[in-house]
Amino acid sequence: MFIKPTSAYVHIPFCTQICYYCDFSKVFIKKQPVDDYLEKLLEEFRFYDIRTLRTLYIGGGTPTALSASQLDYLLSGLQEQLDLSLLEEFTIEANPGDLTADKIAVLEKSAVNRVSLGVQTFDDQELKRIGRSHNEAQIYESVSALKAAGFDNISIDLIYALPDQTMDQVKINVKKALSLNIPHLSLYSLILENHTVFMNKMRRGRLHLPNEDVESDMFTYIIDELEKHGFEHYEISNFTKPGYESRHNLVYWDNAEYYGVGAGASGYLDGVRYRNRGPIQHYLKAISEEGQARLHEEELTKTEQMEEEIFLGLRKKAGISISRFEEKFQEDFQQRYGRIVADLLTDGLLQVTGNQLRMTKRGLFLGDTVAEKFILD
Repeated sequence: MFIKPTSAYVHIPFCTQICYYCDFSKVFIKKQPVDDYLEKLLEEFRFYDIRTLRTLYIGGGTPTALSASQLDYLLSGLQEQLDLSLLEEFTIEANPGDLTADKIAVLEKSAVNRVSLGVQTFDDQELKRIGRSHNEAQIYESVSALKAAGFDNISIDLIYALPDQTMDQVKINVKKALSLNIPHLSLYSLILENHTVFMNKMRRGRLHLPNEDVESDMFTYIIDELEKHGFEHYEISNFTKPGYESRHNLVYWDNAEYYGVGAGASGYLDGVRYRNRGPIQHYLKAISEEGQARLHEEELTKTEQMEEEIFLGLRKKAGISISRFEEKFQEDFQQRYGRIVADLLTDGLLQVTGNQLRMTKRGLFLGDTVAEKFILD
């Protein structure tokens, strides 16, 4: 029997500027049919008859690239469908440069209770170098304005191991992040993706990145410094003060199902992972004709489901519960993965505590490389 998910991701693909490292589904907002898009987005949301959610996450692109009236239309349209008394966490991504007073006023009167700010770095020169449109002063202004509007659940994203970045610059970024006195931080190492400005520069030999040893030192410093200041390192890239974990992202890491709504959005329903059409016009046409816009669907085999459970679960500091895994999949974990676990224990990349299998600090730095060992050929 299909049990409806209690989480949904809503994608706003518009940006006021395209960052040099980003390969997400996005377009430059000028001359785009934004109003038509929002109308069809709400139509798709209604198609799935989404009524009760625990977590709702609006990402992008840049949701705050919308005008205040467009933002109001979107939030009101989503909220009309939902029993808000059951909605525990409603997150919206925002850019410091786009978060004007009128947009904050729209957020304040909505059910949004968590804001994730795309800061990336506090260094004005670095911000320019990575294609961001805001500056350091706007970061402080945005956080102050959000706090004044009653938002206490604020998160920021930072990227480290940026081109030519030094350890001292990372230390300054961490210090400035801590000075904001907010309860959640996400710190990602730069990953080069195809079809981005940075990848093209790299191929031409014009991008100089810190080597792996320096990147590892940066990662270790970040963990130690944030833990010293009362943050728990609860997922490879995420740090929280007690009680402020991203409940929505935990849905992904717990390998639970969720709706994905919007152009290029991904979802996971009834054992099927799907991705929506990305180009805006293709998306609009599909919603008009079918009510949904799925382009690619993949029904996961039991083996694939187990591999995803491990791959995603090991991202969390708590790791995976072996007994929960065995109960969910009716498989003997030791019999299936015992040899892989033994090798990774020997290499100091995994540890077993009671019933929990989790990565060591060194394992966390190598992240996906460790998890990939569980994907059986």
